[in-house]
Amino acid sequence: MTDLEIARAAQPRALSEVAASIGIPADALEYYGKNKAKLPLELLQPEREKQANLVLVTAISPTPAGEGKTTVTVGLTDGLAHIGLKSAAALREPSLGPVFGIKGGATGGGHSQVIPMEDINLHFTGDFSAVEKANNLLAALIDNNLQSKKRSLRLDPRTIAWKRVMDMNDRALRNLVIGLGGKAGGVPRESGFNITAASEVMAILCMSRDLDDLRARFGRIYVGDTWDRQPVFAADLKAPDAMAILMRDAIKPNLVQTLEGNPAILHGGPFANIAQGTNSLIATRMALGFADWVVTEAGFGADLGAEKFLNLKSRAGGLKPSVAVLVATARALKYHGGVALTDLGTPNAEAVARGSANLAKHIENLKSFGLPVVVAINAFAADTPEEHEAIRRAAAAYGVEAVLSEGWAHGGAGTADLARAVVAASKGPVAPKFTYDLRDPMEEKIRKIATQIYGADGVVFAPAAKASIKRIIEIGLGDLPVCMAKTQKSFTDNEKILGRPTGFDVTVRGLEVSAGAGFVVPLLGDMLRMPGLPEVPAAEHMKIDGAGRIEGLS
Repeated sequence: MTDLEIARAAQPRALSEVAASIGIPADALEYYGKNKAKLPLELLQPEREKQANLVLVTAISPTPAGEGKTTVTVGLTDGLAHIGLKSAAALREPSLGPVFGIKGGATGGGHSQVIPMEDINLHFTGDFSAVEKANNLLAALIDNNLQSKKRSLRLDPRTIAWKRVMDMNDRALRNLVIGLGGKAGGVPRESGFNITAASEVMAILCMSRDLDDLRARFGRIYVGDTWDRQPVFAADLKAPDAMAILMRDAIKPNLVQTLEGNPAILHGGPFANIAQGTNSLIATRMALGFADWVVTEAGFGADLGAEKFLNLKSRAGGLKPSVAVLVATARALKYHGGVALTDLGTPNAEAVARGSANLAKHIENLKSFGLPVVVAINAFAADTPEEHEAIRRAAAAYGVEAVLSEGWAHGGAGTADLARAVVAASKGPVAPKFTYDLRDPMEEKIRKIATQIYGADGVVFAPAAKASIKRIIEIGLGDLPVCMAKTQKSFTDNEKILGRPTGFDVTVRGLEVSAGAGFVVPLLGDMLRMPGLPEVPAAEHMKIDGAGRIEGLS
């Protein structure tokens, strides 16, 4: 059965029962159809949050072979419930770009999924649309101010970095000239589109504590400079309240369920290679307020999502994870060990052992934050016992247990052993040891991440990056943390260098300011904030019949 067929065959619990299983009152649910609901922020329980255990699921450096991080996250949630613990998942919402581009869906797989699968992968409760509209409202206000003769802030168009967004991969929109068509068409200038997940509005949504904080953060968005080099913020354009109005409902997290009827709270969806890669702070806190064990994930490998979860989200929100789960597959480690994609189905324990150098570096990184680590071996049917043993040996060399995870095939029963290992490894909430201090110079923050997390020898700052850092300090934002924009495929800024490379530098070509979100974004290598579609997009394999039944979404 396909993932979609498995999801359709499920008999979901009434959402009121799902909520009641962790103590959420049924009358608090704001329903979007039968199987989706918003959770009002009044449900947050700050004191209860501190007592729960937060499990951070991350992974080795991703490969075309797949790692199955979301599948393990959902499976572990069900596994914890299977052994009698009150658990919930806290996840990101999928973006339509990857759904119709590469993934075809992003709600887990097999018997470890969140449902309603079709709704979640498509428009869900409209959060992405709200982010898009709030982002583009600010863009419209910027261009309207440029056009104004009476109320102009004298913005220098050359300094405006704010772009419009849409939730689709469309490389043709990366770089545009707007404002054409004469005086009535606006002021001509260079601009473009980012994907919605890369919007600072999305980052702000996921870093905000409540609606007041969201509105205040909108006001701190850095728009550009005046002709006499004075900084201009969204508050100067009187934008924050109107933007917050568009986000009034979107700030509320969404309750759905796993295939086994356990709670899953989905909210927000920034990518980890170009943003912070975690679900919203509000959603994580909501889950911690009701469940005893909360399983959340951070995007891509631990050098990206987990690093940002700990250095950004945990720092801003006071989160204290109890344990990190590092997802690996024999297939992916063979790829890091030099095996061609077409040969990954052939048993090769030696290649797994070679590729486990990548696993080892991620273990080292997670331990540097002071977290206990468990390796989850996400099982594939073609795996061999020898390959699994090679992973266990590699993990054991760092004092870490590697446990087979069979959630895809068996749901919660298949992850019960992993759940027991996670509980055993946990010593309760841990205050992370951050990679850098906020008082460190901007160059030093970047250098510490590059050398300590990536394993680089050093950092090369391009002239544009040096100029950006100087300007960031001039406008009083030098104490902000950093959110690295880097390829997810490698520890380096070159996506073709796999495994655990050494003897390399990374290059920072520029920096972008996300003052509202509360961080600065160094741009490494050729990272783009508007992806393109692959040669054969997943969209080409999707079908819909006259009754509205979808095929090919997986």
